[in-house]
Amino acid sequence: MGDYTNMSGYYDLIMTSGYYDYQKIVDHLLTEQSYRNILEIGCGTGLIIEEIARRAPNISVTGMDLTQAMLNIAQHRLQAHHNINLLCANITEFKLAKQFEMAFSYGGVWYFVIDGDKEPFMVSHIRDDGLNRKGLHSLAGHLSSGGQLLLGVQGPHHDYERPISNGMIYAQKIEPDEHGFLKHYYLRDGQSTVMAQSTHYRTYSFAEAKAMLSEYGFSYKPEQQEHKQFLRFAKS
Repeated sequence: MGDYTNMSGYYDLIMTSGYYDYQKIVDHLLTEQSYRNILEIGCGTGLIIEEIARRAPNISVTGMDLTQAMLNIAQHRLQAHHNINLLCANITEFKLAKQFEMAFSYGGVWYFVIDGDKEPFMVSHIRDDGLNRKGLHSLAGHLSSGGQLLLGVQGPHHDYERPISNGMIYAQKIEPDEHGFLKHYYLRDGQSTVMAQSTHYRTYSFAEAKAMLSEYGFSYKPEQQEHKQFLRFAKS
């Protein structure tokens, strides 16, 4: 799985310079049915959880991430919110004595990419197929019957570079490889590279993803919605 320690100190700066639209992400999450407790898989520095906590302080939120440096930032960001629990954990070995009514990932462990009218494909931070299955098995054990799994929708990944809010240049480069792709992240200040991070991702076709998810009790629930932020799966 990807470790984002190298990026952690610059993550908020990059993400809040237009990389994600956190308002829209949380708009979608909070138009769902009224959940009492939810789990974010790959919560990073807590930017989504912060927005949820601000708008819905009665929801109990657990955030898990593999990178302690990211969680350290999240702990500081969310210290005033007493309905938040943060855990440094690997989803493949996740064991918590509670179940959730909803779990979501937006750019976390699993998400989907939609490119125009093409069929979606699933992207995973977990390179090994067996570990992906182990992670879904672990997740299924933490969702109550009828619980919802929402996996984020993003546009296609491509090479580009652009300035961010502090004037530095953010750049990314995509290299296809076996079973997925390698993504290189860079942050440059003038001629100096102040951050470099490379992460391997595994991909699954939509048919492969639905079949794998169904093995662990997750069934796809299509929704007629333009510009959707998530694809929904229900736990049997």
